[in-house]
Amino acid sequence: MEWFNTILTWLMRRRFPQIERFMNHPHDVQQEIFRHLIKTAAATEWGRNYGYADIRNREQFAARVPVSAYEDLYPQIERVLRGEKNVLWPGEFTWFSKSSGTTNARSKYIPVSEEHLQECHYKGGKDMLCLYVNNYPNTRAFLGKNLGIGGSYQPNPFNPNTYCGDVSALIMKNLPIWAEFLRTPSIEVALMDKWEEKVEKIARLTIGENVTGMSGVPTWTVVLLQRILELTGRQHIREVWPNLEVFFHGAVSFTPYRELFRQLIPSDDMHYMETYNASEGFFGIQDQRDSQDLLLMLDYGVYYEFIPLEFAQADNPPTVGLADVQIGKSYAMVISTNSGLWRYKIGDVVRFTSINPYRIRIAGRTKHFINAFGEELVVENVDTAIAYACKETGLIVNDYTAAPVYLGIGNKGGHEWAIEFENFDPSLHSLEHFTQLIDEKLREINSDYDAKRHKDLALVAPVIHALPKGTFYEWMAKRGKLGGQHKVPRLSNTREYLDDVLAMKGKSVRV
Repeated sequence: MEWFNTILTWLMRRRFPQIERFMNHPHDVQQEIFRHLIKTAAATEWGRNYGYADIRNREQFAARVPVSAYEDLYPQIERVLRGEKNVLWPGEFTWFSKSSGTTNARSKYIPVSEEHLQECHYKGGKDMLCLYVNNYPNTRAFLGKNLGIGGSYQPNPFNPNTYCGDVSALIMKNLPIWAEFLRTPSIEVALMDKWEEKVEKIARLTIGENVTGMSGVPTWTVVLLQRILELTGRQHIREVWPNLEVFFHGAVSFTPYRELFRQLIPSDDMHYMETYNASEGFFGIQDQRDSQDLLLMLDYGVYYEFIPLEFAQADNPPTVGLADVQIGKSYAMVISTNSGLWRYKIGDVVRFTSINPYRIRIAGRTKHFINAFGEELVVENVDTAIAYACKETGLIVNDYTAAPVYLGIGNKGGHEWAIEFENFDPSLHSLEHFTQLIDEKLREINSDYDAKRHKDLALVAPVIHALPKGTFYEWMAKRGKLGGQHKVPRLSNTREYLDDVLAMKGKSVRV
C-alpha cells in the first residue's frame, strides 16, 4: 500500500497551482465565475425575469436582483422540488440537501445540481486533502481508512424519483470508487437514519480497522469516540487506532472541543484541519498549519457578496464585493451558485483576517447572537471566552447554550447559560470562578459587552448552570435532531432553547 499512498499524495498536490492562482488573482477568478453563472442562467425563468442576458457587472446584478433569504426563494425551490426544469438553473435536479438549521424547525431543501456537486462539494473534499498533503508531505493517511459519520437520505417527498438528505449523505452516496475505497464504515451503515443504532454499529465495525483519519462534526464524533473507548476499555483513541493522524472537522467551532479531543487523542502529532462546508456549498478550508484561519475558496462556482453586519437584518441590505471587504470587519455572507441560489443569505457571519489572500473566520450566525441590550455578543466571542476559562481551570466543555435575562421589575438584565461539562466536580471546581473568567474575557474582547457591564448598569454578571454529562444529547434526541448536520443552538435573543434545556433538567428558569 506504500505505492498507493505515494501516488495519491502526488495526485492531490497537483491541484495546488490552481489554488495558488485564485489566491494570487482572486478578482479575476471571481469575475470568471460571475460571467459563467449569469450566462448559464440567462435562459432560465429566473434569468429572463431579471434580465441576465444584458447584465455585465456586479453593480447591474445588485441593482436588479434582490438579496433573498430561503423563504423568499422557496416558491421557486418548491417548483424545482416537484420536478420543473429551468426555473433557477438549467436542467432537472436529482439531489436536494435537506437542512433544518438551528433556529427554524421547518426543513429547508437546497437544490444540488450535478455541476455544483462536482465543482463545489467534491472539489472542496479533494482540496481539503490537497492542502493537508501540502502541509504534511510525509503523511501516511492514505495507508488506512478515513472514518466518516454521514447523515441520512430518503426519497424527495415532492417527487419520489429524486432524493434529499443531509449534504454529507449526498456526498457519500455519490463518492467516486477511489474515495469509497479509502473510507469506513460501509455506505449502508454510514447512511443509517437511526442515530443511536448507527453509532453503535460504526463503533463495533471500525474498532478493528486501520483508521488514519476522521471527518465529521466535532459534537457527534466525540459521542462515537467515547463509545469506542467504552467498548474497548482503552484509555485513549490512539490505543485503538495507533496510526490515526488527522481529524477534518466543520459545522461548529472547534475551539470549545479542542481540549476534549486532546484528552481523547493525547498525541502531539495528531493534526486538526477545519473546513467550512454547508448545505449550500463548500466555502473555506484551513490552509496553514499554525493558523485556524480559513482560505476562502474562490473557484467553486460560487460568487460572493457581503453585507456589513450592521445592515444584516435590513429588508434591502447593501452589499460589498470581495474587493471592498475590510480586515477585522464582520459580514453576513451572500452567495450566488451553480445550483441556482441567487444573492442568497446563507445566514453565516464571517470576519476577514486577511485579504492577500482572502482568509476568514466564522463569527457566528445572523440569527445566533445576543443583542438584547446592545452588547452584540457573537459565537466567536463566547467560544474564545470558554476556551480561556477552560485553560485556566482545567474544565472541559461539551456543549452550551445561552440567552438573555430581560429587564423586569426588580431585576436587571443579564445573560444566563447552560453548560455541559465533561469533568465538572463541585468539590474540586468553582462554578463562580469559571463564570468570573468568562465574564472577564468577554469584557476584554467585546467593547460593547464591557460598556454594558460597567458598574452593572445595563448588564449584571452572567449566571451559569452546570448540567450533567449527556444533557444536550438527551435534549437533541427529544427534539429529533441527533446526528447529521444538527447543532446545538449556541446563542439566541429568545429564551426558547435555554428554558427548554433547563426545564428538562429540573433547573430553575429565570424570567
